[in-house]
Amino acid sequence: MKGTTVRRSPGRKGTPQTEPKSKLPQTVAEVLGKHVVLEVESVDRMYLNAIVPRLQIVEGALRFIRQQRGAKVASTNAVEPMTRNFVAAIERFVRQHQIPMVSFQKGQRKDQLAAQMRARFPHPEGVVFVGKAQEKCTVYRTEKRHNPKTGRAYAWIVKSTALVNHYYFYCVDENFGPFFLKFCSYFPYNAKLCLNGHEYAKQQLARQQIAYQPLDNGIRSCADPKRLQQICDSLSAAKIDMLLRKWLRRLPHPYPPADRAAGYRYQLSIWQIELSLTQVLDRPVSGRMFFEDVIRENLDLGRPKQMQLIFDRSITKATPGPFRTRVITDGVIPSLHIDYKGTRIKQYHKEGQALRTETTINNTRDFYIGKSLHNLPALRKIGFQANRRVLEVQTVTHDSILAEETLQQLQRPRVVAGQRVSSLRLADPTVQALWHAVLMFDLLPAGFSNSQLRAHLAQLLGQPVETLTQGRMSYHLRRLRLHGLIERIPKTHRYRLTSFGLRVTLFCTRAYARIFRRGLGMLVPAASPVPSPILCSFHKLEQQIHSWVEQAKLAA
Repeated sequence: MKGTTVRRSPGRKGTPQTEPKSKLPQTVAEVLGKHVVLEVESVDRMYLNAIVPRLQIVEGALRFIRQQRGAKVASTNAVEPMTRNFVAAIERFVRQHQIPMVSFQKGQRKDQLAAQMRARFPHPEGVVFVGKAQEKCTVYRTEKRHNPKTGRAYAWIVKSTALVNHYYFYCVDENFGPFFLKFCSYFPYNAKLCLNGHEYAKQQLARQQIAYQPLDNGIRSCADPKRLQQICDSLSAAKIDMLLRKWLRRLPHPYPPADRAAGYRYQLSIWQIELSLTQVLDRPVSGRMFFEDVIRENLDLGRPKQMQLIFDRSITKATPGPFRTRVITDGVIPSLHIDYKGTRIKQYHKEGQALRTETTINNTRDFYIGKSLHNLPALRKIGFQANRRVLEVQTVTHDSILAEETLQQLQRPRVVAGQRVSSLRLADPTVQALWHAVLMFDLLPAGFSNSQLRAHLAQLLGQPVETLTQGRMSYHLRRLRLHGLIERIPKTHRYRLTSFGLRVTLFCTRAYARIFRRGLGMLVPAASPVPSPILCSFHKLEQQIHSWVEQAKLAA
């Protein structure tokens, strides 16, 4: 039997017994603390818009046509020669360099085809193939308008959508590995750049001759993990911009040098970014146990109140949804999906080897951050912080055990740093409401204020907010702070849960809700008209005690 050894019992001959080679992990904390052999934070896939900013509005397009092209009439006819020249340049480029041209079919998996063709590509750098597909995009059209005073017709340019040819340049770069650059063949020739941070890391490891084992879209093992993380952190906006400039010089360009000299140059903005945390495990069963425990305990993470705390964003009736947690099973491997606006946190067991937690941001403005590429550091911080915060909550949720001494300290008044602080009794309804209220703010990066806690506490107590005065809230915050459950954020009037506070509030609220309140309800006949198994067991115990007492009296 794989994974076990067979030994014979010394008491019975011929009776085999089995015992495990090693103890399986029992908690999420144990999985993450003892069974992770490699941990990497990295930008994963990035989809970037490459646009000429001045041409994204009608006024800019009109200025280009009239000033740069010298057209007297505001018509897209002035840019038709540019379109023909650009398409002809692509076809000429393909012929001269003997590059395969592929017309994508509807429903065809482009990534699979690209992987197959890259496997046959013999060069360390170059264009693997060019793909062609018709796709809908935003373009400019000319429409006829009439002067309201004279009735005279004139041409004007408006924004519209059209189904036009797009050209995909699938390339391999010596620094970034595989990527593609897609051009729209119609004015203003918007483009998209797609790259992968893990492929960048693999290329850099190979160039620096650092041994590693690849994982599909990741790294399984590395001879120098510290250097690997440094490489992942070094993927900057400047390097990505240099990649674009390098290949714009090599590939056919829709704008001639005169236009570029006049300032009509491509700039990058972030369309979609995936930020991942990969934790490679020593055994596949560790990851499976992680998901079994996490999914049971964290199905409510996708609720609106939870999501607004993960990402520090208010959610109202007008906030676009959905807000949900989904468990998706592909074969026998489950994955956890948490959605918020245009952002998703996905967690899954990758290839039976690693835990992958990744945050995909589809709209940077969900976090009041612009789309410009120079905002990459801020987005990295948000995504990596969300990944870590989700893991932290999952860990403490599953392993929130408290020592007896700690529990007793909460139940009695104490003197901390010369200040007397009242107790936080487990069965006190106000204390339970207070713990529930601060727990709601655990995932909030900016912490919480007195007024925010006041609103939630009043709701949990079923009281009007006006009844919770400023002095009363200050008293509660002081109690929590002196007991070490919260701390004040320096130079602010905001607070946050400490690691100790997170463990205390989770343990005490769950123990009270799941054990004490529910268990006592089952034991008291008046509260539980339907006999429960535990109540029946106590009745049997009571009968046995009475019987033993009667026997003892008789014997005397």
